[in-house]
Amino acid sequence: MEKNSGIAFVLIGLGIFLLFGKWIGFFTVVALLLVAAGIQQIRVGWPKRGYVLLGVGSVMLLLDHLMLVIGIGLISLGFFYGKVKKAHRNDRFHQQQTFMSNFDWDRAPWVMKSLSVWHVLGEADVDLSLALPEEKETVLMFHGLLGDIDIVIPEYYGVEIEAFILFGSIDTSLKRETGIMNRLNWKSPNFEASEYKVKFIVFYLGGDLSIRMV
Repeated sequence: MEKNSGIAFVLIGLGIFLLFGKWIGFFTVVALLLVAAGIQQIRVGWPKRGYVLLGVGSVMLLLDHLMLVIGIGLISLGFFYGKVKKAHRNDRFHQQQTFMSNFDWDRAPWVMKSLSVWHVLGEADVDLSLALPEEKETVLMFHGLLGDIDIVIPEYYGVEIEAFILFGSIDTSLKRETGIMNRLNWKSPNFEASEYKVKFIVFYLGGDLSIRMV
């Protein structure tokens, strides 16, 4: 079985090279191999080593295909603009687009307002037990290229999460999904009955989403 898998990867690789070899050089091949090795390391339980390889490979691809990366970024930003109006029922929300952002909502009480943010690099630590909601229903949308989101959910909030991470992981109390095309659609059991509801919309090309109930 392992031999067949190896042959399959070689054949697929040769086919891709024959089809796209005109645009793929040695530098790109090495970068793609590092990305593939990183994903494999994450799958087998070596996340730190995997993310290092994934990061190095991604940087190499960035340097070798800058216009491609810019194009991907513009497409991602276009999807973001298309989703914003659908995500929010009214105009009472904050919207921002930035290269890098960091939300430390796990250290002190914070005012929770509906938000849509797009970034190239982003990190958010969201502890709902410290949140002071302005409305009964809040929407928090995190969208971009690379991101790391940690969410802490107390039992008195009704929470809905829609998440898609192309490369990375989604970690819940029940299971951890790593690798490629990770998707989560989840509602807390008390969602409909809760007085305060929060909806998270997360979309990243690469990143991690961690969800913890308290």
